[in-house]
Amino acid sequence: MNLTNCTTESITSKSKTVTEKMLISLTLAVITILTTLLNSAVILAICTTKKLHQPANYLICSLAVTDFLVAILVMPLSIAYIVMDTWTLGYVICEIWLSIDMTCCTCSILHLCVIALDRYWAITDAIEYARKRTARRAGIMILTVWTISIFISLPPLFWRNHHNISTPSRCIIQHDHVIYTIYSTFGAFYIPLTLILILYYRIYHAAKSLYQKRGSSRHLSNRSNDSQNSFAHCKLTQTFCVSDFSTSDPTMEFEKINTYARTPPYDNDIELVGDRQQQISSTRERKAARILGLILGAFMISWLPFFIKELVVGLSLCTVSPQVADFLTWLGYVNSLINPLLYTSFNDDFKLAFKKLIRCKEHS
Repeated sequence: MNLTNCTTESITSKSKTVTEKMLISLTLAVITILTTLLNSAVILAICTTKKLHQPANYLICSLAVTDFLVAILVMPLSIAYIVMDTWTLGYVICEIWLSIDMTCCTCSILHLCVIALDRYWAITDAIEYARKRTARRAGIMILTVWTISIFISLPPLFWRNHHNISTPSRCIIQHDHVIYTIYSTFGAFYIPLTLILILYYRIYHAAKSLYQKRGSSRHLSNRSNDSQNSFAHCKLTQTFCVSDFSTSDPTMEFEKINTYARTPPYDNDIELVGDRQQQISSTRERKAARILGLILGAFMISWLPFFIKELVVGLSLCTVSPQVADFLTWLGYVNSLINPLLYTSFNDDFKLAFKKLIRCKEHS
């Protein structure tokens, strides 16, 4: 997402050696290929596995599509531009590339925001939201994300420098508009980041409360009649009654605990939860915190440095060398590689779907 001109005439970039160009090309090509393959696998897994056809997974699939577009439309041209140190593809391709870059990267970030919002509603209002959590609602959320992304990336098209467009040697957006710098950075990152932090903070505390409720509630019997009641309630809230994180949404484990906490006690469930149950709840609580920490940590490490640079450079507070600008840009791109790993790694259904895809390729 090359939003600003991070160079001045006082900052000169040294020409790269052949060895440096080869190493850069190889490293960035590996990142691009892995991003393409992983997001393709997520898309195929959701499309071909009926068990994954759920509204929450539609959001994951849309995120994978967005990150896939970053990998095939944005990364390759960025590699060529970095290695050659000049833009040789003409003005029109430059305009298209910059627009796609900004739109797709912004859309990827906003997808993380709506996924967090979906999870927040799912755990804080499980039964009611289960009725509202439909494919149509997921489609509206996805359409909203793309619309906002386009409105954030569209304005520069109206004021870019159209002089000397026959043979441009650089393909970056000149940020002459401070208001747009603030508008784009806050709209694409700072506001979504704030919302994501608030939502996951509330999700974790809601989950922690439910874990504690479960730990202090009466022990649910394993007898068949109680298991059937619990399973029926789980079906109502569209959760899975399993012993570990087995959905693409780590907060589904929280929803499961929510289910148990809401299940009314029965006459034969009179024993208090023992030390073992308390230990299990504590372990799951730590696991939930670790997963949320990974999600937030990966997102912030990938994009926060880039958008800090965007803001301070756009406000003319400092200048940044092209090498640093390229590094921070690709650090952001790496988030498109991390997303399919984080949002599917804790899902047994996804793991089975991936294994099925691998077996199909082996037999084909």
